[in-house]
Amino acid sequence: MKPAGFAAVATARFERDYHSLLKGHPELPGHFAAVLAALKHGPYNRTRRHQIKKLEGVAPGDGQYRIRDGRFRFRFDIEGINVFLQLAT
Repeated sequence: MKPAGFAAVATARFERDYHSLLKGHPELPGHFAAVLAALKHGPYNRTRRHQIKKLEGVAPGDGQYRIRDGRFRFRFDIEGINVFLQLAT
């Protein structure tokens, strides 16, 4: 049976970084919506439809995966069905 989907969870740091970037980048919400749709579908990217990369040498909690949409990079960790978001630095 296929799971219903993954849940994206924004950390407090992600929220702060996102809102500070939003002031200078009005196109960010469109990119973020595309990233959320991709992550809710499947953050492991088994279909290879999205630009998701597993990062090497990164500890859990530090954003082990990265997804790219346009010029924006989002890092995330996967725990069960939860995807914890971070902005890439």
